[in-house]
Amino acid sequence: MAAAAERTDELVREYLLFRGFTAALKQLDAEIKADREKGFRVDKIVDQLQQFVQSYDLAALRDYWSYLDRRLFSRLEDVYRPTVNKLKTSLFRYYLVHTVQTGRNDKAQEFFLKQASELQNQAEWKDWFVLPFLPAPDSNPTFATYFSRQWADTFIVSLHNFLSVLFQCMPVPVILNFEAECLRSSLIQEENELLRHKLFALQAESSRMKKEELEVEQAVVHHKLPAYVANMDRLGDSELDMTCSQRSTAHSLQSRGGFLSSFLSQSKKGPSRPAHPSGPSPTQTGSMLLGKKEPTNHQSAKGKEGTVSCKDGKSHFSGLVAGESSSLQQRQKRLQEHGKERKELLSKGTFQGQSAEKKTDISTAETELCSELHAEQTETSAKMPAGSAEAVGVRQEQPFIVLSQEEYGEHHSSIMYCRVDCSGRRVASLDVDGVIKVWSFNPIMQTKASSISKSPLLSLEWATKRDRLLLLGSGVGTVRLYDTEAKKNLCEISIDEDMPRILSLACSPSGASFVCSAAAQSPFSHMDFSAVSSGVKSMNQVPGKLLLWDTKTMKQQLQFSLEPEPIAINCTAFNHNGNLLVTGAADGIVRLFDMQQHECAMSWKAHDGEVYSVEFSCDENTVYSIGEDGKFIQWNIHKSGLKVSEYDLPSEATGPFVLSGYSGYKQVQFPRGRLFAFDSEGNYMLTCSSTGGVIFKLNGEEKVLESCLSLGGHRAPVVTVDWSTAMDCGTCLTASMDGKIKLTTLLAQKS
Repeated sequence: MAAAAERTDELVREYLLFRGFTAALKQLDAEIKADREKGFRVDKIVDQLQQFVQSYDLAALRDYWSYLDRRLFSRLEDVYRPTVNKLKTSLFRYYLVHTVQTGRNDKAQEFFLKQASELQNQAEWKDWFVLPFLPAPDSNPTFATYFSRQWADTFIVSLHNFLSVLFQCMPVPVILNFEAECLRSSLIQEENELLRHKLFALQAESSRMKKEELEVEQAVVHHKLPAYVANMDRLGDSELDMTCSQRSTAHSLQSRGGFLSSFLSQSKKGPSRPAHPSGPSPTQTGSMLLGKKEPTNHQSAKGKEGTVSCKDGKSHFSGLVAGESSSLQQRQKRLQEHGKERKELLSKGTFQGQSAEKKTDISTAETELCSELHAEQTETSAKMPAGSAEAVGVRQEQPFIVLSQEEYGEHHSSIMYCRVDCSGRRVASLDVDGVIKVWSFNPIMQTKASSISKSPLLSLEWATKRDRLLLLGSGVGTVRLYDTEAKKNLCEISIDEDMPRILSLACSPSGASFVCSAAAQSPFSHMDFSAVSSGVKSMNQVPGKLLLWDTKTMKQQLQFSLEPEPIAINCTAFNHNGNLLVTGAADGIVRLFDMQQHECAMSWKAHDGEVYSVEFSCDENTVYSIGEDGKFIQWNIHKSGLKVSEYDLPSEATGPFVLSGYSGYKQVQFPRGRLFAFDSEGNYMLTCSSTGGVIFKLNGEEKVLESCLSLGGHRAPVVTVDWSTAMDCGTCLTASMDGKIKLTTLLAQKS
């Protein structure tokens, strides 16, 4: 810490010189020269104390220790107070021993005269008042230990170690952590880049191994397939092109042609032979399918006539007599058994579509099997590689790679809020039982602070500038400021007794103020399932207030005007610089406030029912909202009430959230925290679902949201989400009604 302080002093000097603040620079140098903390240099502080002892300056020694006590020791927890008292006692004894050893009994007597009122009631000093009057105190059993060189060295080392640990653990301003954070950030970037290269190498290796396995599997499975299946899978490029161009005109004539007839042109298709009244036996049918001779004049021996007929543009079908119902069932069952093998064999998208078509028309295809198909086998199989390459569709690459998913399970009831701080290093979570957990996840998941509120808590928000502080809104009309490092409440303010429910808190990015939404008691319980099942809406239609508070003084600055009438505000969000505030209310109205003029700039009816969650877009030209009507809507903030886009979301993404159990048990929770969150560029959105989080792609032309990735991992409905983009790897949080929080680390695919 001493090195960081010295380096920071140099940077401040350089900055003052650059700005031309010479008077401030002189004052800074003067105060640094008179710095009693010696730039947090422990060795210099210990040397200063020893200098006062050796010069017999008792007044300066007492004054300097009092300064250290006020400046440093008083901030320690009470458990360390006995240690500080022992060090103070040892320092005064060190001073007395030095006066006796140097023959200055007058200084020893002076010490007891000045300190008598303070020390006479302390048991540890009871025997020390006789010290100046002993002829040989170093040989006295009571004082002999203190006159040894070993005791003096032990005391100096103990004092040095105590101060070192104190400086190491004391909270420091952000500027002192600047170099450490820069170094840490560069190391993390290097590690991420290394992991990215490893990941790409593993993906390439995995792709190569899958390709080899597929080639081996094709070689093995192909020889096991029946001949007619292999023939069906070897249709060439000409037949595929013919099918694509003529499928629409041939559709009405394919009722008898079946699956195989769809691959051939109607102009080339010959008349089918009518079925005989009596069908062949299963043995005969099997022989015909395997290519045995039939009594027909269109038969080909080894494919010669088939080749000629293709060149002439003539394709004829040999008539296959329809079998008995039992034989058809056997053949259909046999084809279904080979369907799975064909799926594994056909890795190409076009052939998979053909395989599905084969299954639907299989009963008709068997009655009109083409006798020339075996003749074309050699020619079409030679064309297969070229046609296959064209038929393969390029699979769209996933926008994110899931690097890991961890679970935080310290909560034992449904989660209400789960928020990452602005640094992206810690998470604050709140459940319905009033249990607050503050925990970190890098490098390991670890609980930093835990607290249980006696009164019910309804809202939670991180302070922006001092990110160690939490704002907690209760159900009894109070807001608490909680220090997550000291693990205690710094202050508690009362908002309004008539409006005891603190529904939402939002801290300005500047950290100077925060807004607080207070509402009256609801006539319905938000855990009442009967009200939900009976279709009751707008259960939060009660009066409310929106107040602005100063963070430093914790005093109310003003109350916003809510038109047309005071209503409960469910959700609030600032833009990046705190000049705009967007709110969503129980009356379905979204209001946009100008925080410089402290007035409502515009408002519009956004939803049928309550507004549950609102957020600014990344470019801050639009706002998004989710409401009780299940709509996810994007609004233009430059034109009041202008919709940019609108999507329907499932009820599991908007709430109310229902968790069902045994014997008809049902737990219902209305939305409290964030229902959606964006990635760093605003192109993707994370929402809730019944089994985890779902990431959708935004800014698409489609009217339906495109699902890109399902995070999953939950056994209960997810009720709130958050997406931290402070680190290079995005961190998604999904919290559910069973108290489980999933932390998923994503890596964005760079195009």
